[in-house]
This record gives sequence, structure tokens and C-alpha cells, in this order.
Amino acid sequence: MSDSEKPSRRRWISLGEFSALAALVISALGVWITWQSSQKDAPTRVVEQREAIPLTLRGRVRDDGRAMEISPVEDTHALQALTLSIPTSGSVIEIGSDGTLSSRAIESALNSVGDRDGKTHRIRVRIDARYVEAGADKRASGSYSLSYRWEGGGLFAGRSLRLAGLSKA
Repeated sequence: MSDSEKPSRRRWISLGEFSALAALVISALGVWITWQSSQKDAPTRVVEQREAIPLTLRGRVRDDGRAMEISPVEDTHALQALTLSIPTSGSVIEIGSDGTLSSRAIESALNSVGDRDGKTHRIRVRIDARYVEAGADKRASGSYSLSYRWEGGGLFAGRSLRLAGLSKA
């Protein structure tokens, strides 16, 4: 039999071949859609953004009340400068980045304000702070209550002020 005499035979696509072809078309369509959507979207941010933590200060009394170290409660805050204002006397005390407040500075600011009776007194102060958080310079201010008492006295010695504590007002 020659080629022209062979019976013509149609080849039908079997069900397995049809499902494989359909899977190939659907897969190619999915790749194309994914590629198109990635072209117009912004890159996905993987790292979480930390929220800012408000500055809160604490005071630690040192040298038997002769000094107080004012520092942030949160370790991620680094002080640059503190300014303490006493509204009743109109005094402003500049404190450096070490946060050390001396009792003499408060004593001179309160020279005409308050009783010198040896009891613990509180005075409202305003603290303005410049600090660094996560590499960014920030500013904060707040009202605090400064505790102090007058000690000493006697025949030849004068009374001196001793710092007792600092709390959020």
C-alpha cells in the first residue's frame, strides 16, 4: 500500500491530554496575572514600624537629697537637654543631658517661696525635654511634682534644701 492508499485516520484527543492542556493554559494565565499585578504594586514592607513611646521621666535621689538624677523611664530614649520651669517663682533651670538636678539650684529658685519648717513639700514644675528616639530628634514637655524638705539649722548653720522625689502631676 502506498501512502495515498492508507486509510485516513483521525486522532482524537484523549481526556488525559485535554486536562493536561487545560492545566497548562490556566497555569500560564496565573503567572501572567501575578506578573502584571507586581508591576503596579509598591514593594511590600516586611519590617514593622515601631510606634513612638511618649517620654516619661523619673527622678532618683542621690547624695542624701543634694542631687537628683532625672532620666527617661524607657531605655530607648536618650536625653539631649532638660529645662525645668517653676511657675510660682518664674525660675528656669537648665539641666544638661546627664539629667542631674542639684538641690542648690532649687533652693535658689525657691528662695522666697514656701515654708522652711522641715516638712516635705511639693511644688509643681514643668519639664521641657529634647531627646532622641529611634534616631529622630523629638521634644516633649510635661507637668511634674517635685518633693523637697528643708533640713539643718542650728546655732551657726543655715537650713538647706534636700530633694525627696519626682512624680508625674
